[in-house]
Amino acid sequence: MIVARDLHKTYRVGPREVHALRGVDIEIAKGEICVILGRSGSGKSTLLHLLGALDAPTRGSVEVGGVDLSRLSDRELSLFRRDHVGFVFQAFNLIGNLTALENVLIPLMPKGIGEREIGQAMGRLRAVGLGDRSDHRPQQLSGGEQQRVAIARAILKDPWVLLADEPTGELDTVTGGQVMATLREMNQSMGTTIVIVTHDLTYVRPGDRVLRMEDGRLAARTPGE
Repeated sequence: MIVARDLHKTYRVGPREVHALRGVDIEIAKGEICVILGRSGSGKSTLLHLLGALDAPTRGSVEVGGVDLSRLSDRELSLFRRDHVGFVFQAFNLIGNLTALENVLIPLMPKGIGEREIGQAMGRLRAVGLGDRSDHRPQQLSGGEQQRVAIARAILKDPWVLLADEPTGELDTVTGGQVMATLREMNQSMGTTIVIVTHDLTYVRPGDRVLRMEDGRLAARTPGE
């Protein structure tokens, strides 16, 4: 599903160059859960952004579902992200004056929303256990419920890949565990390929593919911890 070769990413900060990635090779199979571990500044979020076409590498290539991202125009990249990649971030990124259902529907708003789209969004909310909270606004939901709304939004269009950047970072351990369980349920029920970036081993389970990032490089590959 995901193949990255010799990924480098260099940023210029004033006169200084910062090497966020230093030659990363990675392959992630369809339907796999891959956990990328690393401390702050290790390059793990940069790697996730490149895999999701949110940024372009300084050198190297990324293919997702057989599509070479470097060959796509800016508009094509935008459409690719919209149609094939779901994103879940540490911040829930919900709009406060919209209901849970309306927040899930945001990706479809440019095309217009009818009964079919509303039914699809309600199905996603039910899938994450929030079918009875669809008319609640973010301030009426717990942190874990808000993150599950964000997951429902991310999977609205059956993406090839779901990328989660510190999805439990704003949550306590119990609530974080519930959110991770939701991601695993999505993997099991929909076969979605999921890549999770975290610094916390708490939520790693036996059988997970684990990659460690250190100083912009993959330090080790472990079948689970």
